[in-house]
Amino acid sequence: MTTGALTKSVVHPALYATIRTAMGVPTVAGSRASIRAARALGRTFARLPFNRSRTAKAVDRLGVVFPEMDEASRRDLVVRSYEHLFMLGAEIAHIPRLFTEDGWVHHVELDSMGPTLRALTSGRAAILVTGHCGNWEASAYLMALIGFPFHAVYRPLDMKPLDRWVRRTRARRGLHLLDKFGAMHRMPSIIEGGGAIGFVADQNAGDRGVFVPFLGRLASSYKSIGLAAVKMGLPVMVGCARRIGWEDAGGASRGGLTTLGTRDTQGVHYRIIVDDFIEPEDWADQPDPVFYLTARYRRSLEKMVREAPEQYLWMHRMWKSRPRHERLGRPFPDTLREKLLALPWTTEAEVESIVERSERDTRWLAENGTDRLP
Repeated sequence: MTTGALTKSVVHPALYATIRTAMGVPTVAGSRASIRAARALGRTFARLPFNRSRTAKAVDRLGVVFPEMDEASRRDLVVRSYEHLFMLGAEIAHIPRLFTEDGWVHHVELDSMGPTLRALTSGRAAILVTGHCGNWEASAYLMALIGFPFHAVYRPLDMKPLDRWVRRTRARRGLHLLDKFGAMHRMPSIIEGGGAIGFVADQNAGDRGVFVPFLGRLASSYKSIGLAAVKMGLPVMVGCARRIGWEDAGGASRGGLTTLGTRDTQGVHYRIIVDDFIEPEDWADQPDPVFYLTARYRRSLEKMVREAPEQYLWMHRMWKSRPRHERLGRPFPDTLREKLLALPWTTEAEVESIVERSERDTRWLAENGTDRLP
């Protein structure tokens, strides 16, 4: 038996049992206590010596996004981002118990959902886009729970027993997970049935992605989302599930909880926000519809991140892959500059800022002998 086969047959089942046992602890402790404990653990983890380099890189990324923010404030924001990450783990353990047909209304507020609900209740297929801001799992789980056929594109877990458990528990409420490596082949049948397909769309998409502005730099974005929407004529809705009732963006009421009226949120409370609703007619007259659509949903994701930056995962390398002209040390392409200027919401000053940052990145790559940003 090979080492890989031994790991899958012996180590993975044992590790799965350990993880499942650990996930049961928050359920026993209760949601409030477990989320508060997870938050403290995240704060401690962020400050551990072995994590110093990753934290420093996240602080540097925030310097690009918020140049007016001093280093101490950026470092504090990174710590709060780790708190958010650990709180997510505890919240996800409780969502299957709290998000029921009758119980979800105690934990969720719907904001600006009119066009989205009208589109989904009409039986019309759609693409839903979110990012690593707020709780992306909660938004997908809720959409399936309240009766909309929902499929979420995800990367299968390497540990097969855990992957099967994740699929099974999500399917109980109507949330079906699509393997990202075969999602495009299944999309036509889902669309024909009037289903919605969800993407977490702020991840680095590699050297062949569509490079559009995101948080002050060009970022590689998945081409498949724009291609699917344009080819099939699907509306694209951009939103997130934002945690409320704990610490707000300004740092007030640290550790506090919100109870709405007589409703007990048990420490799990979100506001579902749809920031943009993009219809096919919006890109119909654009010279490059896929570029327009990609840039627009990335712009919406950026807006939501800036509104609650403590609920974003700044440790992600969202600018890792670089466009070809930067990797080759060439000037900023005129064609790309023209595409950016053609976007209805961009100003010349904003485009020049992107160009200037790209030129700085080109020099940095050359000086450091690499084609990736940290």
